[in-house]
Amino acid sequence: MTVETLARWQFAITTVYHFFFVPLTIGLSGLVAVMQTIWLRTQSDRWLQMTKFFGRLMLINFAMGVVTGIVQEFQFGMNWSEYSRFVGDIFGAPLALEALVAFFLESTFLGLWIFGWDRLPRKIHLMCIWLVAIGTTLSAYFILAANSFMQNPVGFTFNEARGRAELTDIVAVLTNPVTVVTFPHQIFACYMTAGAFVAAVAGFWMVRDARRARLESLSDADRAKVEANSRAFLSAMRIGAITMMIAGIGVIISGDFQGKVMTDVQPMKMAAAEALYNTEQPAPFSIFTIGTLDGSAPLFSVEVPYLLSFLATGSFTGEVQGIYQLQAAYEATWGPGTYSPNIPLAYWTFRLMMGLGIAALAIGAVMLWVTRKGGLPDWLTHLPRFCLGVMIALPLLPLFANSFGWIFTETGRQPWVVFGLLPTAAGVSPATSLVDVWISLISFTAIYGILAVIEVRLLLLYIKKGLLPEQAPPEEVDDDAPLTFAY
Repeated sequence: MTVETLARWQFAITTVYHFFFVPLTIGLSGLVAVMQTIWLRTQSDRWLQMTKFFGRLMLINFAMGVVTGIVQEFQFGMNWSEYSRFVGDIFGAPLALEALVAFFLESTFLGLWIFGWDRLPRKIHLMCIWLVAIGTTLSAYFILAANSFMQNPVGFTFNEARGRAELTDIVAVLTNPVTVVTFPHQIFACYMTAGAFVAAVAGFWMVRDARRARLESLSDADRAKVEANSRAFLSAMRIGAITMMIAGIGVIISGDFQGKVMTDVQPMKMAAAEALYNTEQPAPFSIFTIGTLDGSAPLFSVEVPYLLSFLATGSFTGEVQGIYQLQAAYEATWGPGTYSPNIPLAYWTFRLMMGLGIAALAIGAVMLWVTRKGGLPDWLTHLPRFCLGVMIALPLLPLFANSFGWIFTETGRQPWVVFGLLPTAAGVSPATSLVDVWISLISFTAIYGILAVIEVRLLLLYIKKGLLPEQAPPEEVDDDAPLTFAY
């Protein structure tokens, strides 16, 4: 195993792990802001309870995301110093904007939101969580702009004397066509993930309360509390499911635009995603393909005629270039070499991304249907294990769809770390040894494993605690008293 291979494995593990927290943080911050807005407008206690309940879960996830994200920056200097030297002038600009503008915005106002309960005016306090939501979204934009340069380099000139790319047009970098289509696709995917999480947690509590009301002998006071709890979580479940449906439609529409841009700037990635080995006009969409073990040729395929042409070009009769023809063209441009990614990996991650997203959409639609009359049907309360399984799987479906989408995006670009400019093998730190990478890989994996246990246990702990009863705000506030955590 080479240093390059091991360094790629390390970056893949740490990045995929970190990205488990990102969609939930972005989407939950917006949904918590919506819940608090509804509470401020309606003065309904249940919306205040939902705001604080899901706010706690958001904070746990936010903290883990920050901790794991710091490691990503270290790796650029540890294992990928040649890459950093080559694109640092360009890649650093959007990352600096992300840190100075977006992260500063979200972290500052998140602190005000945490400690501002009963200390800030309600509208100012509400503004804080909205600014957190805006900050997380801006953060995503700047990071996507940096990543999009790796997919489609723009706004630069190559300095032959220094052997590096240098920034000439920051506007071109920030308005990269890949960024423009990837940003809405990713934000919709984040809200789809957060909507699924909210709907799943609320659904768990609704099933639990319904079974308790049916199986236990409750006093009138306890029954009233259970019914109030169920009404609150019903509202959350439906808002989560509606968010899933709206965001899911947005993912599909934005993904269509993204596919067309990808065909223009990275035709090999589109060909690999469809295991299209020879140029076809019109081109069919492959639903299921079995290829050779090395992914060099198809053996059996189930196809939908004309569909790939439309997805790639917007025309049902458009031409889509194949892997073999693109390989020959790339060899003529850049010399001998293998310019196609791992075909089975690209093909199946692309389909897992779509399949898991569609499955989550279907569950969200079912949730809206079964709760259309203001509660759960009785037969569902007799299937607790089935319901628990669905609630556990629901947030994982769009979460893993996000991860598979990014695995496809990054591995489908290979063998380039910056498409057409810098091969991945040329980006590795020359002084880093195999032992160095093994040590950091094992260390990070062990630490991340521990953090995963902490994250899951904390989330389950606060989910099981449920809604906290509201207390009347104090009549007077001592300005000299120490700040206390609002939760």
